[in-house]
Amino acid sequence: MIRLGLTGSIGMGKSTVAKMFAAEGVPVFDADAAVHRLQGPGGALVAAIEARFPGTTGADGVDRQRLGAAVLGDDAAMKALEAIVHPAVGAERARFLAEHADSPIVLFDVPLLFETGGNRAVDKVAVVSAAPDVQRARTLERPGMTAAKFDAILARQTPDAEKRAQADFVIPTDVPLEETRAAVRAVIACLSRPTGR
Repeated sequence: MIRLGLTGSIGMGKSTVAKMFAAEGVPVFDADAAVHRLQGPGGALVAAIEARFPGTTGADGVDRQRLGAAVLGDDAAMKALEAIVHPAVGAERARFLAEHADSPIVLFDVPLLFETGGNRAVDKVAVVSAAPDVQRARTLERPGMTAAKFDAILARQTPDAEKRAQADFVIPTDVPLEETRAAVRAVIACLSRPTGR
């Protein structure tokens, strides 16, 4: 089994690319989706997050806007949140691997792959990338996003150029969708060769 890590900064189109891998039959572990489940209504992490960050949860689980406001720009708060979330996501990941033990390739969709050291737990890394103006325009279209919030998020992420430099594959998303899909298929073809290179 080849463990492929998929990452990319905010607004780069990573979710779209992950869906393309899934459409090609590659099992995908979506770290963000796991976090949403764990923090959603009745989620396993809701009580621990409320205890550490009072007023950030409700009937629908974690209020991501309130939690974001509580941790963004506060390194100690962010580390405390990560200490709650990361072990639970690790357990979900282990279950995913057990379920897909026979798959030749599995994909780990992890936004902060390099930032959390997750790149050491995969065999290859694919980075989703787009031009900075495309990235900014996409991100600012999101509900509740502001230029200041976008800049604060970017400041916590490894710069795109560094991610591309460390990647085994770079998948462009500021091109027509079919070109992005062709890049995804090329990665799968490359990893499906006997050497995986």
